[in-house]
Amino acid sequence: MMSVEMSNDHPPIDEVSRAIARIQTGVLTIVFALLCGFGLFLMTAWLLLRDGPNVGAHLQLLGNYFPGYSVTWPGSVIGFLYGALVGGLVGWSIGTIYNKVVGVRHVKR
Repeated sequence: MMSVEMSNDHPPIDEVSRAIARIQTGVLTIVFALLCGFGLFLMTAWLLLRDGPNVGAHLQLLGNYFPGYSVTWPGSVIGFLYGALVGGLVGWSIGTIYNKVVGVRHVKR
């Protein structure tokens, strides 16, 4: 039977901190952009397909923040673009902040 010996060179905390990797900010930006863009597009399309009186009254309020957006088919494409822009900014911000925190923590050790 083989025994596994732990080396005393690096305590377990150091091993964990080395295992923490940086996030690929570009990939995270694209993923968030696509999720948010398709999310807003699908929400608008769902309301349009449901049809009915006063459809999308709450979602229509996004037109106050996103000029040109409305609960219509052309508005769903515009909503995709705005959703992708906002999602991309959020993804980029999360990736950048996370990488800076990891960089600071790595330097301290």
